[in-house]
Amino acid sequence: MAMAAPPPREKPWEANHNVSVMCPDCREMPANLVEEFSSGDMVCGSCGLVLGDRIVDTRSEWRTFSNDDQGSDDPSRVGDGANPFLNGSQLETSISYSPGGAGRDLHRAQNKSTHNKDTKALLTAYKEIGAFCDSMQLQKVVTDSAKQLFKRVDDSKSFKGKPQEAIIAGCIFIACRQEHVPRTFREICSLTRVPKKEIGRVFKQLEKFFSEQQRKEEAEAVANGNAPQPSVGYKSTSSTKAHDLMIRFCNNLKLDHKAIMCAQELADKTAQAGTLAGRSPISSAAACIYMICHLMKQPRSAKDISLVAGVSDGTIRNAYKHLYNDRLALIEDKWIENGKGDINLLPSS
Repeated sequence: MAMAAPPPREKPWEANHNVSVMCPDCREMPANLVEEFSSGDMVCGSCGLVLGDRIVDTRSEWRTFSNDDQGSDDPSRVGDGANPFLNGSQLETSISYSPGGAGRDLHRAQNKSTHNKDTKALLTAYKEIGAFCDSMQLQKVVTDSAKQLFKRVDDSKSFKGKPQEAIIAGCIFIACRQEHVPRTFREICSLTRVPKKEIGRVFKQLEKFFSEQQRKEEAEAVANGNAPQPSVGYKSTSSTKAHDLMIRFCNNLKLDHKAIMCAQELADKTAQAGTLAGRSPISSAAACIYMICHLMKQPRSAKDISLVAGVSDGTIRNAYKHLYNDRLALIEDKWIENGKGDINLLPSS
């Protein structure tokens, strides 16, 4: 009896490398395919038909931070850009902490071997500056400017023995002026808990130090035949004026844009006429706001303004008396035309 032939053995699977992708519309051979890595699609270069999606980008991942790394154009495959607020190359590897086992011992050993007191002090100061600026709702540009100023002071070692809290307060005060969002000494004092006299003393020393540094850098640039460049992190500023405080105070009092513009113009006219000469910018700004509020039919009490400006309501009323006596010369007709305001609404005190 004849035995049945054994079934044919199945051929093991093999990849068919002869299979190629072709556009069903153009049927070009070889196919004109374009891989768009930005969208992850494979597209026919002739008709634009999408033939595949989720294309994996197989190109290299080289990145360069040449603009931030002192002119070096060597690409780096890993790591972040250099932090301009810290010293050193910043290319070391950090071992993460893990409770128990070898991870904890390696973390401690690395901290002992790579411990840098200067970097740690800078990071601590930057953390305080960031917390102070965030509590005052200042923009990031103000925070970065304050950090840059503190780094210049720390690198020069010219303020050894001075309390770090006072230097931080002075740097924040200068940074606010430079970025046109000035804050008063009283506001910085309440924020940092540094006495107002100490902030003023350190501020004068910092301003003198930065001005001298700026003059030296300009002299060196001229000696080398280069045009003097503005100093990085520092720009000379003038003292705070009542005009500079108007927008913030008026916004906190919820005044409209027209009242803010009139208050700024009144502050400028008051400064030119010398009506409030000898008074602080805060008192002048508060008195001008008090007058404009009643003039523009948006009355605010002296107590409400004192809570925003940080001066007593008696100080505001005393300064306002001088404005009221010169009201005819200070108030412009365009402020009250067409019923926008009424000079008869101004209180006598």
